Amino acid sequence: MARAGLNRKSALATATLVLAAEAPDLDVLANLGGRISGFEHHRGITHTFLGVPLMAGVVVLVLYIGFRCLGGRGASAGKPSPRWGTLYWLACLAGLSHILLDFTNSYGVRPFEPFSYRWYSWDIVFIAEPVLWVLLLGGISLPSLLGLVKGKVRSNRQGKVPRGRAAALVALVLVFVFWGFRDYQHRRAITALQTLTYGGETPVRVSAYPYYVNPFRWYGVVETRSSYHCLEINSRISEVDPEDRGRVHLKLEPSPVILAAEHSRLGRVFLDWAQYPVAETERLDEPSPGFLVRFFDLRFQYPLISRRPLGGWVRLSPNLHVSAESFGWSRLPGNSR
Repeated sequence: MARAGLNRKSALATATLVLAAEAPDLDVLANLGGRISGFEHHRGITHTFLGVPLMAGVVVLVLYIGFRCLGGRGASAGKPSPRWGTLYWLACLAGLSHILLDFTNSYGVRPFEPFSYRWYSWDIVFIAEPVLWVLLLGGISLPSLLGLVKGKVRSNRQGKVPRGRAAALVALVLVFVFWGFRDYQHRRAITALQTLTYGGETPVRVSAYPYYVNPFRWYGVVETRSSYHCLEINSRISEVDPEDRGRVHLKLEPSPVILAAEHSRLGRVFLDWAQYPVAETERLDEPSPGFLVRFFDLRFQYPLISRRPLGGWVRLSPNLHVSAESFGWSRLPGNSR
C-alpha cells in the first residue's frame, strides 16, 4: 500500500502503514492470561470497526512520541514534517486492510464487537495462502530485482513517481482478481453441495472451505437433520466427493457429561466461535476417575491435511464438576491419546 503511492502522502507514512497493519494482532497479549483467554480474545476488539480508529490513534501516538524524542530530526534537516492527521487516516486504512485479510479465510472476524459478537467469514482463502505471498512479495521485490539485472538500480527519491509504484499497484489488483476467482469457485462448490441429498436427507446448511494453492479443491461440510457430512469438492467440474473419502458424524443427543462441559469456560467460548461443533466423550480411570470431553470444529478437519482440528478439552470429575480445561491438544489429561 505504501509503494502504491501512499508513502508520498506524508513523512513516516510507510512506518505508519506497517505498524497499523500489524497492530490488531496485539490481541496476542491475551495469551498471558492462559490458552482459553487467548482463544477468547483472538480477533476480538482490536479486529473491529470500533477498534481500528483506537489502534490507529495508538500507532500515531507512538510515532509522535518517538519523533519528538528524536527532536524532530527530519524537519530540522530540511525534510518535511509528518502530517499527523494524514497519518491517522492512513493508519485507519491499514487497520481495515488487516480485517479484510482476516475476513477472507475461514477463521473469521467479529467486526461489530462489542455491539454484536457474530462471526463473519468469506471462506475463500486458506489461512496461509502461498499465492498471496507470491503476489505481494513479487510486487515489492521485482522492481529491485529487475533493476539489478539491468544494472540500472538508482535512487528515485527525487522523482515524481515512487520506485516500484506500478508493480505494487499491479500486485494489489492481482490480489483482488485472485479473491474474485476464488469467490466464483467457492460459489460453485456451495451450489454443488446444495443440489444433493445426503442419506436421504436434504441439507440444512452447507459450507465450503478452501485448500491452499489449488483453487478448484474445496472441503465441504453439510449439515442435515441427523448428521454432518464432510466431503471433498472439485469446483472445476462441480463434483462432490470424487475420491469417495467422505465422512459422516452422527448428531447425538447431548448427555449430562457434554452439557456440563458446554457450560465450562472453554465450552462457552468454543461454542460461540465454532460453526460445526462436535463433542467426543471419554471415561477416564487414571490418574483419577472422571470424564474427558473434546470439542472440535468440523470446518478445520480437512481430510487431506494431517493435523488435528482446532479444538479444546474439558476434564470433569465423576460428579461433573470441571477440574481442568484448555484450548489446544497439548497436555491432554489421563489415558487419552
